[in-house]
Amino acid sequence: MTRKRETTPAPGLLEAFAQEFDPLFSRWNQRECFRRYLEGLLLPAERNKTLTGLANTAPGIGAQEARAQNLQWFLSESNWDEGLINERRCKVIGQTAAMVPNTEGVLIIDETGDLKDGSHTAHVGRQYLGNVGKLGNGVVSVSSHWADEHIYYPLQVTPYTPSSWFEQGKKDSRFRTKLAIAIELVKQALAWKWPFKAVVADSLYGDDGGVKASFHKLGVGFVMALKPSHSWWHVEGTPGSLKEIAQIAASHAWQAVERTFRDGHQEIWWALEIEAGPYGRRKPERAVVVTTDPDTLPELTTWYLVTNLPVKNKLASTSTHGHGHGHGSRTGASLEEIVRLYGLRNWVEQGYKQVKQTLGWSQYQVRNERAILRHWILVYCAFTFCWWQAAQQSSASAQNWFADPAQQPKQRTSDTPAILKKKPDSAGQNRSIVAKRTSTRPKLAGASDHAQALLACILTSAATVHAPIATRLTPTRQRHQRL
Repeated sequence: MTRKRETTPAPGLLEAFAQEFDPLFSRWNQRECFRRYLEGLLLPAERNKTLTGLANTAPGIGAQEARAQNLQWFLSESNWDEGLINERRCKVIGQTAAMVPNTEGVLIIDETGDLKDGSHTAHVGRQYLGNVGKLGNGVVSVSSHWADEHIYYPLQVTPYTPSSWFEQGKKDSRFRTKLAIAIELVKQALAWKWPFKAVVADSLYGDDGGVKASFHKLGVGFVMALKPSHSWWHVEGTPGSLKEIAQIAASHAWQAVERTFRDGHQEIWWALEIEAGPYGRRKPERAVVVTTDPDTLPELTTWYLVTNLPVKNKLASTSTHGHGHGHGSRTGASLEEIVRLYGLRNWVEQGYKQVKQTLGWSQYQVRNERAILRHWILVYCAFTFCWWQAAQQSSASAQNWFADPAQQPKQRTSDTPAILKKKPDSAGQNRSIVAKRTSTRPKLAGASDHAQALLACILTSAATVHAPIATRLTPTRQRHQRL
């Protein structure tokens, strides 16, 4: 009987994490490359996360070395199933107590676009790229994420293929819009029985009637953004958009919402329930305007939202596919709850994309569709390891990462990871946050070390924690009442 060949162990807890996936690889060199790939992704970003960078060889000429060729083979030609790897990753999440999802979290739909040169890479085309904020030649993907106030992680990802790749363009049966992909991602989350209270997304999805109709049919709650100009049929000379309604709303119509952020500071935001056009408390959809200043409605801190969650203490009947709490009905939501749910999207928007780039999301050097998708799934595995490693630490240390930040003591204990606190600098901007480590001798930062630093970076942009809504005007708001 041939003895099973052993792999070179990955450093620290990364080896235990990698062993969770070993049964899905049929060959020794697949298991070996899986470990080396994750190691490379988790190392600090002084080098690009290209294949030569991951293999720690010289750019260009180093691509011909065996270790770089092995990773190229692993990504492009080896016969492992990236779908099964992603499913196993999500099972590991579900089996880790500190990471288990619950019905108070949200399913976030998001898209990412990255610049790519040339025309031969799969899915590349001239299109709007969110990461650069303009049109450019690049690759776009649509993804789903689960989040609550304490943790978030990606679930699934699907590349968007521009219509220029199809002979019949948008009329081709194989072409799928980003909106259609988003609906499929929600269906996949339901098929996995992943719990969440609502789907959360930006105005690309919230302004589309087909997306909202699909979510109604699926029986899932949603809280999505609308454009400020979102309007409806109305009598000429009367307000007919969310922004117009908000601009003329009486001061007593706004309700104060106290938001407590992960670093401990608090802010008062204001929420307005819209009763106009197709929206209202007794209608299938509600519209809410949330802002830091009802008088000026600043663009960067004003949200225009639509939701199908009924008012608090009421249930909305759904189809037989009803989700939420698993009883075929959507639970009610107060204005505070709507603000909380949509606020979770900003956590992912601000923190996840930064960390994802640190892990080399767009730095793949492959062109075919499957290799690109495999690279993305491996980045997901590396990201998940950051949280998983924290969950394996001592109980006091793990609680520091996952506990309600509003209830954490100000003084850190000796077994708590040392994290630089988020403080505004002299220019009022937030500095980058990294984890500090003590060392008795000089050494290179390893994959496990950097995973903690990445996790610290994630926590700096964490969502707000639960806080009670103020049902009466505060003195500050009363001083600014409209005449």
